[in-house]
Amino acid sequence: MAYVRLLLLPFSMLYGIVIWIRNRCYDWGWIKSTAFDKPVIVVGNLAVGGTGKSPMTEYLVKFLGRHLRIATLSRGYGRKTQGFLEVLPGGTAEQYGDEPLQFKRKFPTTTISVDENRVRGVRQLFESGHDVVILDDAYQHRALRPGFAILLFDYRSLDAPRWLLPAGNYRDGFRERCRADVMVVTKTPVDATEKAKQQIRRLLATSKQIPIFFSSIAYGLPVPLLANRPAELILDGKVTVLLVTGIANPAPLYAYLKAQVEEVIQLRYPDHYAYTPKTAATIRARFDDIGNSSKVIITTEKDAQRLSAPKLSENLEGLPIYVIPIQAQFDRDDEKVFQQLVWDYCAATVSTNPT
Repeated sequence: MAYVRLLLLPFSMLYGIVIWIRNRCYDWGWIKSTAFDKPVIVVGNLAVGGTGKSPMTEYLVKFLGRHLRIATLSRGYGRKTQGFLEVLPGGTAEQYGDEPLQFKRKFPTTTISVDENRVRGVRQLFESGHDVVILDDAYQHRALRPGFAILLFDYRSLDAPRWLLPAGNYRDGFRERCRADVMVVTKTPVDATEKAKQQIRRLLATSKQIPIFFSSIAYGLPVPLLANRPAELILDGKVTVLLVTGIANPAPLYAYLKAQVEEVIQLRYPDHYAYTPKTAATIRARFDDIGNSSKVIITTEKDAQRLSAPKLSENLEGLPIYVIPIQAQFDRDDEKVFQQLVWDYCAATVSTNPT
């Protein structure tokens, strides 16, 4: 694999030149970028997938949604529709994409929408009376100029080479972190030392003195994918878990489960994988092959949106499939400062102080 990456380096250099020129054209005003006079918050990253954008978006919805009329806007990756759509909880991932559908089912009273044209989507949401629009995964969408950009970095990925696509995982140059208003290092291990955090702060530091925060992942109690399963699932040292994922980075979830149960068997598919009846049959076959009588299937919230599709029900019927919730959490001191920065940006729309 290392040799393949080296062979791809010339293509990465060409890609880097193209995106550098593109970014400078926006910076210098040669290409139009649209701004809005109401709060627009962008959550994004520089690398491809797996930095925790969805948990961060949900965190913002919960925090700001107590006081403001919030809407989220995503491209709707993997959907088979086009244009602006407001997500309905009874829809499918094929209509809206898995992450927007996940947001809607978790926050049914919040407006969740999709549009490949972010400027058009934001304009429509403001025209319908929303106070704040949160854009999931739009840091590279330079046609829209956000008022507040939150840039995420996976803690462990910062040790890896920061090569551009296709040789590496970066879709934008590392220097583009300068456009952020805050940076958040996600999936920080609970045992991370202050010395290690200081090293990361020095690595990410820019001349703008952008605030840098650390967050971690918290997993909730698994809940049944289908209503006909028992609501309570106890994970202990006697259980074998078949972990089914179609996300960019399942390693943290694998490590979390591995520490609690006897064995974790992985069925790992690409990010946003479109599950088919054949895939569902494979899941059932792998589950049936597990010799331990104490066994369950666990998947992610994002995968659950695709696994619950009606076309898969026949092959998955009766299987003990559970979904493990996830959320972003900050250290208490970091959280207070982070929330205040976000609130100060949005404060023009309300007079109530956050609690």
